[in-house]
Amino acid sequence: QVQLVESGGGLVQPGGSLRLSCAASGRFFSINTMGWYRQAPGKRRELVAVITSGGSTNYTDSVKGRFTISRDNAKNTVHLQMNSLKPEDTAVYYCKSATPRGDYWGQGTQVTVSS
Repeated sequence: QVQLVESGGGLVQPGGSLRLSCAASGRFFSINTMGWYRQAPGKRRELVAVITSGGSTNYTDSVKGRFTISRDNAKNTVHLQMNSLKPEDTAVYYCKSATPRGDYWGQGTQVTVSS
């Protein structure tokens, strides 16, 4: 069983920054691919960024150059550094762990970008 707890969301002005964190429980964190997803009101959940066990990363086009995903296997955490935030980044952000036994999701954290 894997439990994921996100934190770091909030209200920020356009152009500002936030750092999201996802703390994972359970074993074998280091071998799991971790991802950040987001869901805006009335829209489908979409992939934002992923990081593999080897540290390879991939980003959706709209956040490339602004967001950075990282992981700390010693602390079982994954982070999403978000810079130059835009109103269209407003969404609930979810952490996902892809394990051999299936995918696990956190409860989500709200990010609101507004002046």
